[in-house]
Order: sequence, then structure tokens, then C-alpha cells
Amino acid sequence: MKLIGCTAITKPSFLLVQYKLSALSFCQHRLTSESNLWISSNHGKRIGLVKKLQCSVAIRQFASSSVDSSVSKPKTARSGRKLEGSSSLYGRPSLLEMKNERIENRARVYEFLRGIGIVPDELDGLELPVTVEVMQERVEFLHTLGLTIEDINNYPLVLGCSVKKNMIPVLDYLGKLGVRKDTLTNFLQRYPQVLHASVVVDLAPVVKYLQGMDIKPNDIPRVLEKYPEVMGFKLEGTMSTSVAYLVGIGVARREIGGVLTRYPEILGMRVGRVIKPFVEYLETLGIPRLAVARLIEKRPHILGFALEERIKPNVESLLEFEVRQMSLASVIAQYPEVIGIDLKPKILSQRSFLNSVIGMHAEDFARVVEKMPQIISLSNSPVVKHVDFLKECGFSLEQVRKMVVGCPQLLALNLGIMKLNFDYFQSKMGRPLEDLVAFPAFFTYGLESTIKPRHKMVAKKGLKCSLAWLLNCSNEKFEERMTFDTIDMEEMEMDSSFDMNTLMEPRGDESASDYEDDSDDEYI
Repeated sequence: MKLIGCTAITKPSFLLVQYKLSALSFCQHRLTSESNLWISSNHGKRIGLVKKLQCSVAIRQFASSSVDSSVSKPKTARSGRKLEGSSSLYGRPSLLEMKNERIENRARVYEFLRGIGIVPDELDGLELPVTVEVMQERVEFLHTLGLTIEDINNYPLVLGCSVKKNMIPVLDYLGKLGVRKDTLTNFLQRYPQVLHASVVVDLAPVVKYLQGMDIKPNDIPRVLEKYPEVMGFKLEGTMSTSVAYLVGIGVARREIGGVLTRYPEILGMRVGRVIKPFVEYLETLGIPRLAVARLIEKRPHILGFALEERIKPNVESLLEFEVRQMSLASVIAQYPEVIGIDLKPKILSQRSFLNSVIGMHAEDFARVVEKMPQIISLSNSPVVKHVDFLKECGFSLEQVRKMVVGCPQLLALNLGIMKLNFDYFQSKMGRPLEDLVAFPAFFTYGLESTIKPRHKMVAKKGLKCSLAWLLNCSNEKFEERMTFDTIDMEEMEMDSSFDMNTLMEPRGDESASDYEDDSDDEYI
């Protein structure tokens, strides 16, 4: 309470006092804004009245403080209610509250994942859904893609991908490219990181690069299905250097698209660690670099053979089984798979089998491998059928063995074609069986394209010649021979071994056969 002032009155027995209460007193209806107290001029009464005034003032002060207290309490209560709802309506929670809430949410999500068999240890630090419901939605969506709990545990970071923001855009893009749904599960199992990728920033540039490598648009999805990891490569990294090296050693630029389509894993190979050592090792065996390039054009998967673990041990096995060092280049050039298969058990098995069927010795087997290394992988059933056919033709077992050593392709030819050739030999050519024993490659030539026309020309001219002189030459060479009056005996002994130079010639259309001759689809 404040004193406003004192006013003198004409009668000395009276003193006028004015006072004013604090503004808070206006909140109570029982308090007035102003009061005037009149005190008698009688000295005794004045002192009594002053005491009463002091008491009155004290009471009013107490009442005022009570009012303040009563007013402040509901205000505090309202303030408390306001704080309780501040996190959702009026204010922000503290950093500590937010941190604790995140910890609680993550704990609930982890508990859910453990309950379904997923180990969340690698997810620390990864942004995850705040609710179990959203995480459950992600897991169920991954299940619809064919991914199992085991697949998710192999790459648990996939749980950090949003279904709408990450997964669906990527899957839509792959579908538009032509990746088949039945291959999608295998695609994601091999490269689940694709679900993290940005279509515009990560995936589209890789597809554009593959198209720039002359891979046909229809082949792009097949490339991605074979090697989904390519979607994660950087354009300026391994992909460009591996392609540049292949072109540098002689792989034709126009063949690159086909090479990558058939074996896209090349795009992920390190030149210094994989491709270059492979090429250089084959060179040490006697295969020229350009011939290696041609082998890669024809069978690009040979680059995937492990040099130390497979190629070098297989070469040692060939030498161990009496294949001559000088023949290694020819063997590999004819059958590049020989350096990539589990060779030693196959050689042991096949050598034992041929010995039991036609009495072939170890040295003969080595010569057979040098002429036709595919014999190592030939199944037993065709071999037995061909041996039985030759026996039916009248050849002895020893003659059959000699014919197979001279021309191992006899064990892999089309039996129907062999029968037609033999019938013509017997009915039209009038030659003894010994001629076929001396030149068993007769069965490898086309009847209509080569044997008949040449035999008629020789018969018309009245020449007597061996089957080798008749057949083992090009059409141009044969026409030249027809201009001679006599037969040059030296020409009858032509070398029929594999010629490495033919491998280094520019490639034409893909041959239907692994053998270089002019036969008419006589192989099985």
C-alpha cells in the first residue's frame, strides 16, 4: 500500500490520510481502489486510531499477499498444463528428450528385427524407421521381391532403404530396361546395393555407357542379369581401362559389344591383376598376342579362369601326361576350356576309358589330345557308338585305334554323315579299306560339296591318287592340281596339324563348328 499524501484541515483535531493499494488488489471485488480515514483530533483517540490504521494496513497487506498467492497458483497450474502438452502442441521437447525418444524407438525396432531372425548389429548409425510398423512394411516388401531373412542378414543395410523413395523407383527403372521378373531375386541377392542407388545419378549413366560400347539395347537387360554388379561401377574406373586394354592387344573394336554381352564380368576385371597377366602367360606358351585377342573375341569367358589356381596347374598336368611343350599353344588355341576345367581327373578317366575300348596307350592318348583336345571332355556314350560303327564297317580293333590316333574327330562326328560317306566310298570309289585307315579324315569332308565333285573330276581324267591328295587341299589348290599331268608325291604328305595363323586372321561370321574344315555339319 502506498501513501498518496496528507491534507491539512482547518480543524486541528482532524488529520486526513489518503492511500492506494497495489494494482493486484483490483483483482478482488472486496477491495476498493481508494479509502479515506478520519481520525479524531483527540490525542488519545488519535493514537488509538493510528494503531487501528496500522492494524488495518497490515490486514490489507496480508489480504493483498493472499490474493497474489491465490492468483499465482492457478497461473502456475495453467503453466504446468501448458508444459505437459508442449511437445505436441505449443513447444519443442528438449534435446535430451528427443535423444531418449530416438533410443527408445530404435530399441523397439531392434527388438522386432531380432524377433524375426534379423541381426541388427550392423545397423547402428543407419537411419531407420521410427516405428515398428514402417520397418515391418519394409521387411514384407523385401519378401515380396524374393529376398529371405538370410538374404537380408547378408546385407542388412538394405533395411535403410525407403520403399517409396528408394526401392520402387529403382525397380521401375530396371523393369523399363527389360530386366525380367523371374531374374530379379537373383539380381538383388547378388547386388542388393542397387536399392540404395539413384536412378539419375548412378544407374542411367552406366546404361548409357554400355550402349556406347555397342551393346544392343535388347541385350542390355541380359548383361545386367548376368552381372548386376556392373551397376555399381564408376565410368572412369575399371570399366574403361579393361575395354581399352582389350582393344590395345588386338580385340576388334566392332567385337567389343559382343564380347561384353557374352561375358560382362570383364568390365569388373583389373587390367594389372587379371587381364594383363593372363595375356602375357599365354604368350610365354607360344600363343601370339593377336591370337590371344582372337580367342577372347570367340570365348571371352576364358578371362575368368584363375591364373595361379587353375591355368598354370592345368598346363603342368598336360605336360605330365606327355603332351609336348611345343604343342601346348596348339592345344589351348583349339580348346581354350582345357586351361579352365578340373583337368587332371578328366585326363585320367578318359585315358583309362579309351584304353579299355580300343587299347589306346598313354603315348597315343597324348597325340590324340594334341590333335583334338576336346577328347578330354567327350562323354563315353558317343565314343562307344562310333567305335561300334567302325567295327561294323569291317575295320579291326587295331585299325580303329590307328584311325582314331590319326583323326580323333572320328569319335565326335555325326554318325549319319559318316554312313553316307562310307556308302559312297564303297559303292562309287572302289577303294580298299586300307585307304581309309591311311586317311581317316575322309569322314570329315562334305560328301556333296567336296568328295563327289573331286572324285568325278579325278575319275574323268583317269588319275590314280591317294585320298589325302584328293581331299586335303583347298578348292583353288585342287583346281591347280587338275592342270598337272602327273601327281607330285610331295603334295600327298601335307601337314594337317592346327595352323595358328588361321586363328589370327580377321574374324568373319561365327563358325558353327570348333573345327576348321569344309565339312557339311558332320559333327554331332
